[in-house]
Amino acid sequence: MRISGLQKFSMIDYNDKLCAVVFTQGCNFKCPYCHNPELVPMLRKDSLISPEEVLEFLKGRVGKLDAVVITGGEPLLQTKLIPFLEKVKALGFLIKLDTNGLLYQTLEKVIASGLIDYIAMDIKTSLSDYDEVVQVKVEQNSLLKSIKLIKNSGIDHEFRTTTVEGLISEENIYDIGKNLIGKSNYYIQNFVKSHHLDDTYQNRIGFSPAKLERIISKLKQDGIKVELRN
Repeated sequence: MRISGLQKFSMIDYNDKLCAVVFTQGCNFKCPYCHNPELVPMLRKDSLISPEEVLEFLKGRVGKLDAVVITGGEPLLQTKLIPFLEKVKALGFLIKLDTNGLLYQTLEKVIASGLIDYIAMDIKTSLSDYDEVVQVKVEQNSLLKSIKLIKNSGIDHEFRTTTVEGLISEENIYDIGKNLIGKSNYYIQNFVKSHHLDDTYQNRIGFSPAKLERIISKLKQDGIKVELRN
């Protein structure tokens, strides 16, 4: 496990749960608006935290925290993810996994392990436009299979999309929604200026309030459980 960060306390990363957040190193996407650009490279050796150090911290939080969130980067790139999850689960914590869904076969193994209590998958845009947004070539079928796997897993879950004017269109959001009709929770997160993988995104903006309201209204009419997440 390559761990680049540990947020020792959060009230917003796991619904209604007090949690710690573990940030893994490395991502197979290069989304220009990424707000954790330092986590994208896989082989940075600075500021790594050993799994043992994280587990030792968690031992001291048993009974004080409810859950641990595993995020990134892309956690499914970690070859020792399941053994780490086993140790976290043995301490009695709920576990939430954040993923971009590209590594379908690995996601399938993690779900089959029974170690995950909540899954959040980012859906970046319409499947046909993924390469442009994530800046790498992706296997669209793997993403679609991951969406279906999560929806049918019986595990609490959510899907989410970050809206960036000029990169993600209104029609992209409606295309995403076609795969989410039913009981899945869908969250739209509007772009917020931060430090990004592509510095030019300091000049970008999110969708207007009126546009977001229109999108959410239409998605709800289409039978999608959607909310705006600030």
